[in-house]
Amino acid sequence: MPAPLLLLLLLVVCCNGAAAAKAHSDSLHLELVRRPPSPSATTRLDLLRELYRSDQLRQRMISQSIGRRPLQAPAASQNASLPAPAPAEESFAMPLTSGAYTGTGQYFVRFLLGTPAQKFLLVADTGSDLTWVKCRRPRGCRRCGRGRFFRPQASTTYAPIRCSSDMCKSALPFALATCPTPASPCAYNYGYSDGSMAKGVFAQESATITLSRGARRRKLGGLVVGCTTLSVGSSFRASDGVLGLGYSAVSFAARAAAGFGGRFSYCLVDHLSPRNASSRLTFGPTPALSHPALPPPRATELVLDAHLQPFYAVRIDGVSVDGELLPIPSSVWDAARGGGAILDSGTSLTVLAEPAYRAVASALSRRLGGVPSVSVDPFDHCYNWTAAGPAAEVPKLVLHLAGTARLEPPAKSYVIDVAEGVKCIGITSAPWPGVSTIGNILQQEHVWEFDLKNRRLRFRRSTCRSI
Repeated sequence: MPAPLLLLLLLVVCCNGAAAAKAHSDSLHLELVRRPPSPSATTRLDLLRELYRSDQLRQRMISQSIGRRPLQAPAASQNASLPAPAPAEESFAMPLTSGAYTGTGQYFVRFLLGTPAQKFLLVADTGSDLTWVKCRRPRGCRRCGRGRFFRPQASTTYAPIRCSSDMCKSALPFALATCPTPASPCAYNYGYSDGSMAKGVFAQESATITLSRGARRRKLGGLVVGCTTLSVGSSFRASDGVLGLGYSAVSFAARAAAGFGGRFSYCLVDHLSPRNASSRLTFGPTPALSHPALPPPRATELVLDAHLQPFYAVRIDGVSVDGELLPIPSSVWDAARGGGAILDSGTSLTVLAEPAYRAVASALSRRLGGVPSVSVDPFDHCYNWTAAGPAAEVPKLVLHLAGTARLEPPAKSYVIDVAEGVKCIGITSAPWPGVSTIGNILQQEHVWEFDLKNRRLRFRRSTCRSI
């Protein structure tokens, strides 16, 4: 998700609280689509510049937020009611479509909330752990954004969370002990890096889900959601809110995965694919990783560190280019020493802490020295690929993860097309010390399974179109 949708500050005007969530132990189906394009972005380069700007803002907020939030126990250790386990073979899948035509790095999910169900378009974000929707526009409000609005008074399952409740006292992220009266609703005030903001109140609500088997509809109850009554800024013009897929007790991912083997997975098609190309976000077993005709998937530790919540992290042992292991200090990949690396579906371009960026960019640019260079703002290294001719080759980049796992992304994922006949090294830098982020372009055309129960990350190269 671009930086405007990354939390800078969450002030929950209430007492802290533990979320009790309950869900059906079957499978569900949601549809993911992409955000409409920015009207100001007219060319591919314009769009990439906007992504670059958004990623830099998001990275700044990631670095500022890590280690500064109240620690939360994962869902499995909370006393809240969890979904009853589904049969081992059960899963639910959410179709994903490429968003190249929209000019954004975000994925959106069509979500049915309340009883009877109301339709919304939410940002699906692995870096967020709170699900919220816009509520009905207050009368006379000219800064409340556009789009659909949730009508809580029309839902029979909507239950406001009060300041006096146990949930408000112990489970909601960033909760502050500020409560006008015990009956006051649990309120929040999000501030974002571009000056956007969202204010509202917490509630428990149910979502309508479509089961994979038989296409039956069920209710997924006990979800903690935010009912946003005021949203200001460009962040929310094309969406109705956020679906939290981050790692914490209150996220949709944690609550839903708890009933499906404690895992979820996704596969991102090429970011330039047409809108009819699709892939899936799956909760439960991932068939694409157990195909008998394919070799076993690669696996490494999934770092679920309270210090890094709500982000999913991996341990990187090193980076190589054309077989040469680069001289990157080990501290860059160590969260305990100010570094670390996360996977983020909401960041587009991969962002490396400065020591790693210098080493990687230098190694790639040296090997591309025979290709005529061009200047393309904001990228540091760009090339006239047309002048280079058909013999030009992109150096092989490999991320060596803990154990024996190797991420070998396709060349187009790190030397990217920015204009006709022009390619740039699509990796950017972040200040050191600071965390590095593996963005969704580097993740594309791979199946990624996040096994929260066993703390394992499995992945495999894939076109994603048959997932």
